[in-house]
Amino acid sequence: MTKVLAAVAWPYANGPRHLGHVAGFGVPADVFSRYVRMAGHDVLMVSGSDEHGTPILVLADKEGVSARELVDVNHAIIAHELADLGCSYDLYTRTTTANHYAVSQELFHQVWANGYMVERTTRGAVSPSTGRTLPDRYIEGTCPICGYGEARGDQCDNCGNQLEPTDLIDPRSKINGETPDFIETQHFFLDLPALADALRAYLDGREASGTWRPNVIKFSLNILDDIKARAMTRDIDWGIPVPLDGWRDLPTKKLYVWFDAVIGYLSASIEWARRTGDSERWREWWNDPDALSYYFMGKDNITFHSQIWPAELLGYMGKGDKGGEPGIYGELNLPTEVVSSEFLTMESKQFSSSRGHVIYVRDMLTRYQPDALRYFICAAGPETSDSDFTWREFVQRTNSELVAGWGNLVQRSATMIHKNFGEIPPRGALEPEDQEILDVVASGFDVVGNLLARQRLRHATAEAMRLVGEVNAYVSRTEPFKLKGAEQRGRLATILHVLAQCVADCNTMLAPMLPHSSTAVHHALGGSGIFMPLPRVDEVSDLDSGHPYPVITGDYTDTPSWGRRAVIAGTPVAKPIPVFVKLDVGVIDEELARLEGSGR
Repeated sequence: MTKVLAAVAWPYANGPRHLGHVAGFGVPADVFSRYVRMAGHDVLMVSGSDEHGTPILVLADKEGVSARELVDVNHAIIAHELADLGCSYDLYTRTTTANHYAVSQELFHQVWANGYMVERTTRGAVSPSTGRTLPDRYIEGTCPICGYGEARGDQCDNCGNQLEPTDLIDPRSKINGETPDFIETQHFFLDLPALADALRAYLDGREASGTWRPNVIKFSLNILDDIKARAMTRDIDWGIPVPLDGWRDLPTKKLYVWFDAVIGYLSASIEWARRTGDSERWREWWNDPDALSYYFMGKDNITFHSQIWPAELLGYMGKGDKGGEPGIYGELNLPTEVVSSEFLTMESKQFSSSRGHVIYVRDMLTRYQPDALRYFICAAGPETSDSDFTWREFVQRTNSELVAGWGNLVQRSATMIHKNFGEIPPRGALEPEDQEILDVVASGFDVVGNLLARQRLRHATAEAMRLVGEVNAYVSRTEPFKLKGAEQRGRLATILHVLAQCVADCNTMLAPMLPHSSTAVHHALGGSGIFMPLPRVDEVSDLDSGHPYPVITGDYTDTPSWGRRAVIAGTPVAKPIPVFVKLDVGVIDEELARLEGSGR
């Protein structure tokens, strides 16, 4: 049994999540984690709400509340919508916990002690109208390298190069369009050049493994060619204090939000262990060199996960050019793989909350089944290329694939068993066509499992649904609904037993993608209890400060194993209830009208 860390991108707590967010990190990470648990490995799936940074302050000011009040509300919203979607976190927490502060400060201090945090005088961007520091990502301008007109102050999304706000041509504030002032200020920089050789050795090893998606490893290696030190502190009054004498009491000097956000993977693991009563258990996933770790995010966050986070870890362990030694957390594992998805658009346009071109997860789950949304993301999501969510395709896939394909197979199988026997009938002698379909479906466990293990959700979903089609074809060939009379009852029993086995197998293969409906299918074949465990939201108190907040957690020990489990003859089968809801095509026009209205 291998220890597997599923490190899921931290949603920014400036509001509810839209489909583009969960398509990039939430559903892919959950499907992978569920499969790995089913395959018998020990998974720790962690994340939380990212709650620091200037954008939170800007929004809090606009709404007339404190930053803490704003993130308290938004964290609860995000936690509930991710839980309702079925994301099986062992712990979904937040970056404003005292535990996270302590872990972040420990990493900063040891990186500094090892010589990889260097103090420099730099020029910082300030809003002329408010006097507040502008974060790099809130400054836009023209890229001096490729000429792209909407480059950000930290990197150009067009050419991928890292930038500083002062590098931009004609910089402007994304908040109000004004030209920022640049003032001299003192900050600590992560000495990336001193860690470059260690980073390259790490990434070369990952490239040699052949497991990373080509676009991710290529981008990660390319950004090493022009590596520069990056500021890891900010002029801001909302964030984690700098843990050094002469700095920790300065009210407007805090750790860079991206420095502390990626540390959340470690701090969440530590918080999870503390909440289990075994405060050192997190080390099984972080200190054991045989443990594996997979980081899930959208492609705009590759830099922070394949460069900044590994550099922080290497600096903490003293593995750069300057040497050094690990701090109290010891030798920490670098990411086994950075699993980055591309972008999801909506009706051929980028998601935009400000322009109303958006569909929020909580609204989607209010109107549609969670597994219908999960299925679309798994079957058509932005896995290795950008993809587009359209209401027409969502309705089409729901109706023709979930309802008419998988749902119909479950319904017709359970109905025939109930009507003819009232229970799963015993199996007689198998005809060649019976053995063939059993073998074809059984082979799917290896094929689908291997695809899921490599985060190939689209191919895995397509393969599982292909098997559903094969089983439907078996029903058409054998025509059990035409077998009448006592002389054909034995043959009918065998076909329906084989059919029950194939449906049960397909349900197991689809369960990581469709955890909610997997239980309904399980019940349709006479099963009891929960087939695939779901997460829950618990109200807890901060382990150190006592501040209350909700977390996502769950007990996933009863996750079914990956593989065939023989159906049991004599299991009662009741008249089934449809698993999936067919959508009226009028939904398309309704949703497009709603979208148009919200954008005005």
